[in-house]
Amino acid sequence: MKLRHVHACEGLKLAEQAVRAARFAGVHDDDILLVAGAEIEKRAIADDRKLADTDLVAATGRGAGIGAATGLLAGLAAVAIPPLGVTLAGAAAIGLVGVMVGSLSSALLGATVPDPVRQQFDDEIQAGRVLVVLDAEQPVLDAAGDALAALGLRRLPYEAPTALN
Repeated sequence: MKLRHVHACEGLKLAEQAVRAARFAGVHDDDILLVAGAEIEKRAIADDRKLADTDLVAATGRGAGIGAATGLLAGLAAVAIPPLGVTLAGAAAIGLVGVMVGSLSSALLGATVPDPVRQQFDDEIQAGRVLVVLDAEQPVLDAAGDALAALGLRRLPYEAPTALN
């Protein structure tokens, strides 16, 4: 299972060195992301290297699960009431509608919530530091962490499973 670790550094030049060191340590290029203040991100960080600004993907997944459960329960309750004439296929359709409504509503809300890394380390970002975010298996993260520490990066207290492996 991939985990996410976050490291802080002073400046973009050091962040670029950290990206190279992480790649050399075995972190896949797509799994190395950078987070910085808006001005730095706009002028100096490529779009494919930026961490998403919102909690959209995670919120959509949560909404689909909750919507499916709610829709399924509503569908089964409708089946239990004979005058409504709902069949099991109708209950499944109601469950599917629950998934769609739950996903959409949660995605809309998730689009307004900042990413957890941005939320937790906003003070680091506001201080002008660049965050290097790595998603990898634990042995690779250990090797990359040692390489980044040798460059002078500081590991921040964050470890979470990566949402999409």
